[in-house]
Amino acid sequence: MSARSPRLGLAALALLLVAIPAVGVQSRDGGKKVDKEKICQEAEARYRELFGKPSKEGPDVVVLMYKYTFCPSVLEVKQGAKIRWVNVDKRTSHSVWFKEAGRPESDRVFSEEHVPMTADLAPGSYPYICGPHNERQGMRGTLTIVP
Repeated sequence: MSARSPRLGLAALALLLVAIPAVGVQSRDGGKKVDKEKICQEAEARYRELFGKPSKEGPDVVVLMYKYTFCPSVLEVKQGAKIRWVNVDKRTSHSVWFKEAGRPESDRVFSEEHVPMTADLAPGSYPYICGPHNERQGMRGTLTIVP
């Protein structure tokens, strides 16, 4: 073994580590860039079709679940606010899970069903996921609660 072998080994390892994130990484739509704004516009249109009014009309804050996306995926509410995560997909069930906050995963909800929640956590930012669609489809969101 020459004196260069360990360096070559480290160089090869460094190249491998740099390459690993690119291996197997593909967006959920087969390589095309996901347009979350367009998905959320479609989700809102679907909500109006199902419920006959915009999602912003009503006493609760509404987060739509559609095409493996939370709309909006980043939300800020006052502590104590009522939130509804509404599934507007046609054939896919979703859940809401504040896993890092130690909350249990919600039941899966199907089209037109919702997960209710009161923003009763302490002020701060809380990531949440869709249990069945977090890892492969990256369905995640962040809820920030303000006093």
